[in-house]
Amino acid sequence: MGRVIAVANQKGGVGKTTTAINLSASLAEEGKRVLTIDMDPQGNTTSGFGIEKGELESTVYELMLGECTPKDCIIRDHLPNLDILPANVELSGAEIELIGISKKEYILKKKIESILEKYDFVIIDCPPSLSLLTVNAMTTANTVLVPIQCEYYALEGLSQLIHTVNLVKNRLNPYLEIEGVVFTMYDSRTNLSLQVVENVKNNLRQNVYKTIIPRNVRLAEAPSHGLPITEYEPRSTGAESYRMLAREVMEHDDRLDRSMW
Repeated sequence: MGRVIAVANQKGGVGKTTTAINLSASLAEEGKRVLTIDMDPQGNTTSGFGIEKGELESTVYELMLGECTPKDCIIRDHLPNLDILPANVELSGAEIELIGISKKEYILKKKIESILEKYDFVIIDCPPSLSLLTVNAMTTANTVLVPIQCEYYALEGLSQLIHTVNLVKNRLNPYLEIEGVVFTMYDSRTNLSLQVVENVKNNLRQNVYKTIIPRNVRLAEAPSHGLPITEYEPRSTGAESYRMLAREVMEHDDRLDRSMW
C-alpha cells in the first residue's frame, strides 16, 4: 500500500504547492507510481501541472460529496507514473456542504482507501489553514512533510503546525507522524537563510531533510508553463534539488515500519 504524505504548513508562501508538484514529479521520474491530490481550493497544484481547472467536471470536491468515484475524477498518467486528483474553487464550499455529515473528518480517507494499493506514494497538497480540508488530508496521511521558508518567522509557523499535527494524532489519526522538515527558498547570499536553518536544526526534534531547496528563477517560472521543474528545466538547480529530496523521501520510506498502516 502506498505511503500517504500530506504537504502542509499553516503559513502561506512557503513553497508548499511547489514542493507537492515537484516532489511528486521527481518520485514519478524515479519510477514510483504516484497520485497527487490537490486539497487546496485555489487549485494551484492542478494548474501547476497544466490542467485547466475551470473546465473540470469531476474533482476532489465531487468525490468528497459522493457525486463521483475515484475512477471518474482522477486524471491518469498525466505524466509517466503520475496520476492527479484535481481541485478548483468549488472545493471552498466543501466545509459548508459537509456540515452534519457523520465522521466528516474521514471522508477523503474512505473515498480513496480502495485505490491506495495502486500507488507507491500519495502526495496531498493542503490549504494554508487549519480547515476541514486539512484535517481530512491529515487523517488520510501517514506522515506530514513541512516546507519551511528560510525567513525570520519560520519557527513561529512551524510550532503552530506541530501543535495541529499532535491534535490530529491524539484525536483522529493515532499513526500520524511528522515526515520531516524541508527548507525552501534558500538564498546562500544572505546570512539570514543560514541562521534560519541553524536555528531550526537546533530547536526542532524532528527529521530535517538534508536537501535544501534554493531560490531559483526556473523554479519560479515553471508553474506559469504548467510544468513541474523536472519537465520545464530538467538540468536546473531547482530540478536537481527536488530529485535529491525525492531520493531522501524514498530512503526514509525504506526505513519506516509499515505494519501499523
